[in-house]
Amino acid sequence: MTPEEIEALFTRESGEFLFARWARPIVPVVFGVEDETLATVKGAFEAVVTLAGHKMAETDPELGANCMVFFFRDWQELLEVPDLDRLVPDLEPLVGRLVAADANQYRIFRFEEDGAIRAAFVFLRMDRELSKVPAETLALGQVVQTVLLWSDTAFRKQSPLAVAREATILRPDIAALIRAAYDPVLPGAAQDASHALRLFARLEPSQ
Repeated sequence: MTPEEIEALFTRESGEFLFARWARPIVPVVFGVEDETLATVKGAFEAVVTLAGHKMAETDPELGANCMVFFFRDWQELLEVPDLDRLVPDLEPLVGRLVAADANQYRIFRFEEDGAIRAAFVFLRMDRELSKVPAETLALGQVVQTVLLWSDTAFRKQSPLAVAREATILRPDIAALIRAAYDPVLPGAAQDASHALRLFARLEPSQ
Protein backbone atom coordinates (compact mmCIF):
# COMPACT_ATOMS: atom_id res chain seq x y z
CA MET A 1 0.00 0.00 0.00
CA THR A 2 1.42 3.37 -1.05
CA PRO A 3 1.21 6.65 0.90
CA GLU A 4 -1.19 7.91 -1.78
CA GLU A 5 -3.48 4.90 -1.30
CA ILE A 6 -3.44 5.41 2.47
CA GLU A 7 -4.20 9.10 2.05
CA ALA A 8 -7.16 8.27 -0.20
CA LEU A 9 -8.67 6.00 2.46
CA PHE A 10 -9.00 9.00 4.80
CA THR A 11 -9.77 11.73 2.26
CA ARG A 12 -13.46 12.50 2.14
CA GLU A 13 -15.42 13.14 -1.03
CA SER A 14 -15.27 16.86 -0.15
CA GLY A 15 -11.46 16.69 -0.38
CA GLU A 16 -10.87 16.96 3.37
CA PHE A 17 -8.32 14.62 4.99
CA LEU A 18 -9.66 13.38 8.30
CA PHE A 19 -8.19 10.55 10.39
CA ALA A 20 -9.44 9.40 13.79
CA ARG A 21 -9.14 6.32 15.98
CA TRP A 22 -10.66 5.37 19.31
CA ALA A 23 -9.04 6.84 22.41
CA ARG A 24 -11.12 5.09 25.07
CA PRO A 25 -11.77 1.34 25.32
CA ILE A 26 -14.61 0.22 23.05
CA VAL A 27 -17.78 -0.93 24.80
CA PRO A 28 -20.13 -2.40 22.18
CA VAL A 29 -23.79 -3.18 22.67
CA VAL A 30 -25.94 -4.87 20.00
CA PHE A 31 -29.70 -4.54 19.53
CA GLY A 32 -32.15 -6.55 17.48
CA VAL A 33 -30.36 -9.90 17.13
CA GLU A 34 -30.52 -13.36 18.65
CA ASP A 35 -27.85 -14.60 21.04
CA GLU A 36 -25.97 -16.49 18.31
CA THR A 37 -25.58 -13.37 16.16
CA LEU A 38 -24.76 -11.30 19.23
CA ALA A 39 -21.83 -13.61 19.96
CA THR A 40 -20.69 -13.29 16.33
CA VAL A 41 -20.72 -9.48 16.46
CA LYS A 42 -18.93 -9.38 19.82
CA GLY A 43 -16.37 -11.85 18.44
CA ALA A 44 -15.71 -9.56 15.48
CA PHE A 45 -15.13 -6.62 17.83
CA GLU A 46 -12.71 -8.68 19.92
CA ALA A 47 -10.76 -9.83 16.86
CA VAL A 48 -10.37 -6.36 15.32
CA VAL A 49 -9.62 -4.63 18.64
CA THR A 50 -6.97 -7.25 19.41
CA LEU A 51 -5.48 -6.75 15.94
CA ALA A 52 -5.30 -3.00 16.58
CA GLY A 53 -3.67 -3.46 19.96
CA HIS A 54 -6.53 -1.48 21.47
CA LYS A 55 -8.83 -2.41 24.37
CA MET A 56 -12.45 -3.29 25.09
CA ALA A 57 -14.26 -2.85 28.39
CA GLU A 58 -17.47 -3.92 30.09
CA THR A 59 -18.65 -0.36 30.56
CA ASP A 60 -17.69 3.21 29.73
CA PRO A 61 -17.71 5.30 32.94
CA GLU A 62 -19.22 8.27 31.12
CA LEU A 63 -21.43 6.72 28.41
CA GLY A 64 -22.14 3.18 29.60
CA ALA A 65 -21.86 1.76 26.09
CA ASN A 66 -20.02 3.79 23.47
CA CYS A 67 -20.54 1.68 20.34
CA MET A 68 -24.17 0.80 19.60
CA VAL A 69 -25.09 -1.53 16.75
CA PHE A 70 -28.74 -1.71 15.69
CA PHE A 71 -30.23 -4.42 13.45
CA PHE A 72 -33.77 -3.80 12.18
CA ARG A 73 -36.12 -4.20 9.19
CA ASP A 74 -37.41 -0.66 8.70
CA TRP A 75 -35.78 2.73 9.31
CA GLN A 76 -38.95 3.93 11.06
CA GLU A 77 -38.19 1.50 13.90
CA LEU A 78 -35.38 3.81 15.02
CA LEU A 79 -37.91 6.49 15.89
CA GLU A 80 -39.45 4.10 18.41
CA VAL A 81 -36.19 3.41 20.30
CA PRO A 82 -36.45 5.17 23.71
CA ASP A 83 -34.12 8.17 24.06
CA LEU A 84 -32.27 7.45 20.81
CA ASP A 85 -33.19 10.94 19.62
CA ARG A 86 -31.19 12.30 22.57
CA LEU A 87 -28.11 10.35 21.48
CA VAL A 88 -28.54 11.05 17.76
CA PRO A 89 -29.52 14.69 17.11
CA ASP A 90 -31.98 15.31 14.26
CA LEU A 91 -32.89 11.63 14.19
CA GLU A 92 -36.24 12.11 12.48
CA PRO A 93 -34.94 14.05 9.44
CA LEU A 94 -32.01 11.63 9.23
CA VAL A 95 -34.40 8.68 9.05
CA GLY A 96 -36.33 10.52 6.34
CA ARG A 97 -33.17 10.95 4.25
CA LEU A 98 -32.17 7.31 4.69
CA VAL A 99 -35.64 6.11 3.68
CA ALA A 100 -35.54 8.35 0.59
CA ALA A 101 -32.11 6.98 -0.33
CA ASP A 102 -33.24 3.37 0.23
CA ALA A 103 -30.10 2.97 2.36
CA ASN A 104 -29.42 -0.27 4.20
CA GLN A 105 -26.65 0.96 6.51
CA TYR A 106 -25.40 4.13 8.16
CA ARG A 107 -22.72 5.01 10.71
CA ILE A 108 -22.52 8.05 12.97
CA PHE A 109 -19.44 9.00 15.02
CA ARG A 110 -19.03 11.26 18.03
CA PHE A 111 -15.65 12.73 18.91
CA GLU A 112 -13.47 13.69 21.87
CA GLU A 113 -12.19 17.25 22.23
CA ASP A 114 -8.94 16.25 20.49
CA GLY A 115 -10.84 14.69 17.57
CA ALA A 116 -10.43 11.02 18.51
CA ILE A 117 -13.49 8.77 18.28
CA ARG A 118 -15.61 8.92 21.40
CA ALA A 119 -18.67 6.91 20.34
CA ALA A 120 -20.20 5.28 17.27
CA PHE A 121 -23.71 4.28 16.19
CA VAL A 122 -24.10 1.63 13.50
CA PHE A 123 -27.50 1.18 11.85
CA LEU A 124 -28.19 -1.88 9.68
CA ARG A 125 -31.50 -2.25 7.88
CA MET A 126 -31.69 -5.94 7.06
CA ASP A 127 -33.09 -5.70 3.55
CA ARG A 128 -32.85 -8.51 1.00
CA GLU A 129 -29.27 -7.60 0.12
CA LEU A 130 -27.86 -7.49 3.67
CA SER A 131 -29.86 -10.58 4.67
CA LYS A 132 -27.90 -12.60 2.11
CA VAL A 133 -24.58 -11.71 3.76
CA PRO A 134 -23.32 -14.30 6.30
CA ALA A 135 -23.40 -12.95 9.85
CA GLU A 136 -19.64 -13.35 10.28
CA THR A 137 -18.93 -11.36 7.11
CA LEU A 138 -21.43 -8.62 7.96
CA ALA A 139 -20.13 -8.27 11.51
CA LEU A 140 -16.44 -8.16 10.52
CA GLY A 141 -17.09 -5.62 7.78
CA GLN A 142 -19.00 -3.30 10.08
CA VAL A 143 -16.47 -3.49 12.91
CA VAL A 144 -13.61 -2.74 10.53
CA GLN A 145 -15.47 0.33 9.27
CA THR A 146 -16.07 1.47 12.86
CA VAL A 147 -12.59 0.99 14.35
CA LEU A 148 -11.28 3.99 12.36
CA LEU A 149 -12.87 7.04 10.77
CA TRP A 150 -12.41 6.02 7.15
CA SER A 151 -13.31 8.25 4.22
CA ASP A 152 -16.91 8.14 3.07
CA THR A 153 -15.55 6.76 -0.24
CA ALA A 154 -12.95 4.34 1.20
CA PHE A 155 -14.65 1.06 0.39
CA ARG A 156 -17.00 1.96 -2.44
CA LYS A 157 -14.95 0.12 -5.06
CA GLN A 158 -13.28 -2.57 -2.96
CA SER A 159 -14.37 -4.20 0.29
CA PRO A 160 -12.02 -4.23 3.28
CA LEU A 161 -12.61 -7.98 3.34
CA ALA A 162 -11.35 -10.78 1.10
CA VAL A 163 -12.04 -14.49 0.62
CA ALA A 164 -9.25 -16.95 1.38
CA ARG A 165 -9.80 -20.71 1.29
CA GLU A 166 -13.56 -20.18 1.27
CA ALA A 167 -13.37 -18.09 4.45
CA THR A 168 -13.93 -14.34 4.68
CA ILE A 169 -10.96 -12.52 6.18
CA LEU A 170 -9.78 -8.97 6.66
CA ARG A 171 -7.56 -7.89 3.75
CA PRO A 172 -3.91 -8.06 4.91
CA ASP A 173 -3.19 -4.50 3.74
CA ILE A 174 -6.15 -3.13 5.70
CA ALA A 175 -5.17 -5.21 8.75
CA ALA A 176 -1.64 -3.78 8.61
CA LEU A 177 -3.02 -0.26 8.29
CA ILE A 178 -5.29 -0.69 11.33
CA ARG A 179 -2.29 -1.90 13.36
CA ALA A 180 -0.26 1.10 12.22
CA ALA A 181 -3.10 3.51 13.00
CA TYR A 182 -3.11 2.42 16.64
CA ASP A 183 0.61 2.95 17.18
CA PRO A 184 0.70 4.71 20.60
CA VAL A 185 3.19 7.27 19.27
CA LEU A 186 0.64 8.61 16.77
CA PRO A 187 -2.10 11.10 17.69
CA GLY A 188 -5.71 9.96 18.00
CA ALA A 189 -6.79 12.28 15.21
CA ALA A 190 -5.21 14.19 12.32
CA GLN A 191 -6.41 16.59 9.63
CA ASP A 192 -3.17 16.94 7.71
CA ALA A 193 -2.62 14.56 4.79
CA SER A 194 1.01 14.13 5.88
CA HIS A 195 -0.37 11.75 8.50
CA ALA A 196 -0.62 9.19 5.68
CA LEU A 197 3.20 9.20 5.48
CA ARG A 198 3.44 8.48 9.20
CA LEU A 199 1.05 5.57 8.79
CA PHE A 200 3.01 4.31 5.78
CA ALA A 201 6.27 4.40 7.76
CA ARG A 202 4.73 2.12 10.35
CA LEU A 203 3.49 -0.35 7.74
CA GLU A 204 6.94 -1.28 6.53
CA PRO A 205 8.14 -3.36 9.51
CA SER A 206 5.01 -5.53 9.32
CA GLN A 207 5.30 -6.30 5.60
